[in-house]
Amino acid sequence: MKKTKKRKLDYVVISDVHLGTYGCKAKELLNYLKTIEPKVLILNGDIIDIWQFNKRYFPKSHMSVIKHITSLLSKGTEVYYITGNHDEMLRKFKGFRLGNFKILNKLVLNIDDKKAWIFHGDVFDITMQHSKWLAKLGGKGYDFLILINTFINWISNLLGYGKLSLSKKIKNSVKSAVKFINNFEITAAEIAIENAYDYVICGHIHQPEIREIETQKGKTIYLNSGDWIENLTALEFNNKQWNLYEYSKDEIAKNLEKKLSKKELKTVNKKHNNNFLFDELLKEFDIQKPLK
Repeated sequence: MKKTKKRKLDYVVISDVHLGTYGCKAKELLNYLKTIEPKVLILNGDIIDIWQFNKRYFPKSHMSVIKHITSLLSKGTEVYYITGNHDEMLRKFKGFRLGNFKILNKLVLNIDDKKAWIFHGDVFDITMQHSKWLAKLGGKGYDFLILINTFINWISNLLGYGKLSLSKKIKNSVKSAVKFINNFEITAAEIAIENAYDYVICGHIHQPEIREIETQKGKTIYLNSGDWIENLTALEFNNKQWNLYEYSKDEIAKNLEKKLSKKELKTVNKKHNNNFLFDELLKEFDIQKPLK
């Protein structure tokens, strides 16, 4: 298979992948990751959806994303895993480091002589603060809505219509209704300005954005990496500039040759279950499998 020329990037931020759920676009994310070579990869929360994790549903494509990220580690990429609400169980491991991999709840970086404040964002979510059970119920409902939406889009394609997004329509209507009490972007920006951060980088609300926000106390650049369920977006920093990556506009990633290389074919022909993939991950981290 012809090798894809990879784009060299200084920083890449992805969030809200929700591995382990039906709505996750793991194959598309893997295509994207195969086209880039980042110095620093920031996983900004909700990468693995532990809330809805079911050992009976964790497809090969989802495990392949994890395996690819571990391969980046072995090639020298620094990987920061910032915890979110759907993977909050990992918060007890904050500060854990293994080689170039580190788990954190928040991160402050100096990027091109500017201070960047990076965190998932659920701390600003009123639903998360006061009704966690309701938020979890909403998460399951959201996943079910994605399933319904997939079926509707299948029918829509048969009839020659474009794709529809029920969840986007619902979220947009709800967002406008609660805007006066839950203006996520402004809250994040105001705190960033008070603490003299040049950038504030979040995920959580599945709304990709790059914009300058100014108040009476100053200004900051607010950035949101979006998600890999509906928007399929990421943040990229290179040549002293932030850009919003959109998978829908990336013809190279979308048209990656589907024919497997001999090496990939050999891997597929093995007993390709989660146990095999787990063994491969251990090799990436150079960890010995415990004896029985």
